[in-house]
Amino acid sequence: MFAVALSGFALSLSLILAIGAQNSFVIRQGLLNQHVLAVVLFCSIADLALICVGVLGLGQLLAPYFEVHRQWLFGLSALWLAGYGMFRFRDGLRMNTNSELDGVNRYQTNRATFIQTMSVLAVLTFANPHVYLDTVILLGSLSVPYAGSDKLAFVCGASAASFLFFSVLGFGARRFSRYMTSLRAWQMIDFATAFVMLLFSGLLISQI
Repeated sequence: MFAVALSGFALSLSLILAIGAQNSFVIRQGLLNQHVLAVVLFCSIADLALICVGVLGLGQLLAPYFEVHRQWLFGLSALWLAGYGMFRFRDGLRMNTNSELDGVNRYQTNRATFIQTMSVLAVLTFANPHVYLDTVILLGSLSVPYAGSDKLAFVCGASAASFLFFSVLGFGARRFSRYMTSLRAWQMIDFATAFVMLLFSGLLISQI
């Protein structure tokens, strides 16, 4: 059973290691030291729920639906990511680098509310077709050979990978927040976030 759990852990970790739109947002929230625990828990629990849905066999039922509506799902997601990316790019351009300390203080105190943060994260998580392809369909299909306690072990291993990854990502980034005293650094973070969002928007469009 341990080997099955380890297999689920390794498979899940391999799917979420790449820095995507959601991961980029988690890193940014960690650097801002803003709602980090809530962000980490949301991402981890969302993965757990989607993995459970896939393991229960719904992934095979949803696969034809994804194929039929693939263009709409990928197109709308790409449009939203592009919009959010341009929003971050605009914020980066608006920063005034003439007064570094005052600028950093204004930037860090002008924080999104908890509801705003979680709303953006919810869209980044559930409006991304690849989240369902990776968790519900792919991991769900890979769990088919297992039954009973082995299937539970697979779910636990795959979910543990998500909890570990997002905890390291969010809280690891938060440890570096104390060094973010330059407005130029925050400007680069916004530009990097914009680049990732626009990149993934382009990748989604290319897969339509």
